Amino acid sequence: MTTVPVSTAAASRPLSSTVSTPPAPTSVAVTTTRSAAALAATTPPAVTATSASGAKVGTSGLTAFTWSQRRVTAADLPHSWRRGCPVAPSALRALTLRFYGFDGHSHLGVLVVAASSVTNVVAVFRQLYAQRFPVRRMIPVDAYGGSDDRSVAADNTAGFNCRKAVTTGPASWSMHAYGLAIDIDPVENPYIEGGRVIPPAGSAFVNRSRVRPGMARPGSTVVSAFARRGWKWGGTWSDPDYQHFSTNGR
Repeated sequence: MTTVPVSTAAASRPLSSTVSTPPAPTSVAVTTTRSAAALAATTPPAVTATSASGAKVGTSGLTAFTWSQRRVTAADLPHSWRRGCPVAPSALRALTLRFYGFDGHSHLGVLVVAASSVTNVVAVFRQLYAQRFPVRRMIPVDAYGGSDDRSVAADNTAGFNCRKAVTTGPASWSMHAYGLAIDIDPVENPYIEGGRVIPPAGSAFVNRSRVRPGMARPGSTVVSAFARRGWKWGGTWSDPDYQHFSTNGR
């Protein structure tokens, strides 16, 4: 395990200084509400993904799992945090995590989570990496203007976002607003809310009996990894949210 202590020097680096974004396979239709050019024009520098491809996975195995953390400020979270949110930026950490991509390469991504959850989140992603559970991309939701719809449509794995829960019930803070929830591979693991599939491209994965890479299913690598750390899965809800993992099951 390689870690970098939280420090003021680390905090001076952009969130995405080592992020690599794997390409989406042609078999999955990943769409956003804006063109790629428009998104790039509106993406703040602190969360712009680079095009580095990471280390090739071969018969000798993966590059060793690595991670680091750094503190964040309000300036790092221009769209996902605002005054009145239930946690302050000081209670959050930006994790740079190595992950195994759908393209068979090793990549680095950035995930913003609660400082209190760092140990468990790192343990989860270490296990996912060791077992080659594929992650499409991992970029802070600020890259999508704080829009959950745009982030999940891009099949983006993300954590913190100060927003209300997606529900037909009374308005309440999502666990994402506390940095205590993570959405994993949203296209492969859609949220089926009142008959609506979120994101729409997830319609191809509503049939959970047809098992494909990246899917969260009972007993699967990703569900087991989170369960071992006490996190709960939204896939058991009456309106299943297969992408959603949180500390309290909400």
